[in-house]
Amino acid sequence: MQVSAVQFDIAWQDKPANRERVGAMVATARPQEGTLIVLPEMFATGFSMDAGSIAEPPGGPTEGFLAGLARTHRLYVVGGVAATTPEGTRANQAVAFGPGGDLLGRYAKRRSFTLAGEDRHYTAGERAVVWSVGPLRVAPAVCYDLRFPELLREATAAGAECLVVIANWPAVRAAHWRALLVARAIENQAFVVGVNRVGRDPNADYAGGSLIVDPTGEVLVEAASDPTVLHANLDPQLLRDWRRQFPAIDDLRSAGAGSG
Repeated sequence: MQVSAVQFDIAWQDKPANRERVGAMVATARPQEGTLIVLPEMFATGFSMDAGSIAEPPGGPTEGFLAGLARTHRLYVVGGVAATTPEGTRANQAVAFGPGGDLLGRYAKRRSFTLAGEDRHYTAGERAVVWSVGPLRVAPAVCYDLRFPELLREATAAGAECLVVIANWPAVRAAHWRALLVARAIENQAFVVGVNRVGRDPNADYAGGSLIVDPTGEVLVEAASDPTVLHANLDPQLLRDWRRQFPAIDDLRSAGAGSG
């Protein structure tokens, strides 16, 4: 399965500008039908705590753009949005759409970044979700979730084969971003697609560094700090062969006593 990670400089709280940038980058990349396109966390606004102004209801303009992008190019699309919930709260979500523009599902970030006060503006999610995307089972995570391996492990136990991490990860902790993505791939024997932004907002600088990792921990492609679209082919058979050859995932429920 083809996957493309869209790394770009998010215009602060300017939804029309960001939708235009993404649309142009995807059109220029000319992905083949059925490709999984992944956009950063809160791709239309940046990591803003102005939840009351930027959050949209399900099916709002930003989700409508994602659905249209998927439908126009016959793609799978995952992107980050600030959304209102049926309970009247707001959530930092990853949403996914299929090639027909149909909603595959939504995931709410489970670990709020309290250092930025995210817990005061967005309600945390409670569970992992797994979507069927072409031949792979895909689970999303949002930025700070990456620091909590139990969340990705839960997704793997639920059947995930590809972990998609969307982020606004600051440059000051760029080394952590790379190390944690590779670690999540190794420990879950899963593909990992990490998509970060570049540029700056009023609070931080962002160094990009988006990357795609295979289930053995090999980095397939990696971006620098410029806007770009990364491409990789994720071979489901490679993953399934590796899990058979070294069945660590099968031992999740076993005490185990062997060598690592």
